[in-house]
Amino acid sequence: MGIMADKEGIKQNCEEDDEVDVSYKAPEKKSLQEIQELDKDDESLKKYKEALLGSVPVVVDPNAKNVEVTRLTLVCKEAPGPITMDLGGDLTALKKQNFVLKEGVDYCVKIHFKVSKEIVSGLKYLHGTYRKAIKVDQAIYMVGSYGPRAEEYEFLTPVEEAPKGLMVRGNYHIRSKFTDDDKTDHLSWEWNLIIKKDWDV
Repeated sequence: MGIMADKEGIKQNCEEDDEVDVSYKAPEKKSLQEIQELDKDDESLKKYKEALLGSVPVVVDPNAKNVEVTRLTLVCKEAPGPITMDLGGDLTALKKQNFVLKEGVDYCVKIHFKVSKEIVSGLKYLHGTYRKAIKVDQAIYMVGSYGPRAEEYEFLTPVEEAPKGLMVRGNYHIRSKFTDDDKTDHLSWEWNLIIKKDWDV
């Protein structure tokens, strides 16, 4: 049961909780200041970096997180109302909530997040889906690399179809994680999804 995908629409499935070991090597990390100082006399490169990085917001709190995931929404045109979880508050409360999805509907996932200080490379969304304590799906979705800015970023996945049929209806427990190339745990949370025959059943 897919929940996220990368910019090219590719979902990586894996069997274990750990990330897939691929032959990708993350680029050497440089601070935003180092990048801005590189080739600063090159006017065309300077304009390119300004277009790429935009205006960097002033960070009031030096202890603020570089990456903050604010909310996740299951986007479905057929849903009677928004299916949104607030990720900026008490995450333990999400474990007590049930998010309902009608079987067979088309849906996609939208993630809102902020980048405040430094460029973050290779953001990923990971999730493991469990039913009655048995793992039924494990996937990694590539979100991409982003620079700091005042506005939130939105990441929208390709459209997927919710599973359908008597055998797939019921409760699912999902363990989610937002990480990057450095394996920094930007946010981990757990939530519950119920697949139903209809929205109000």
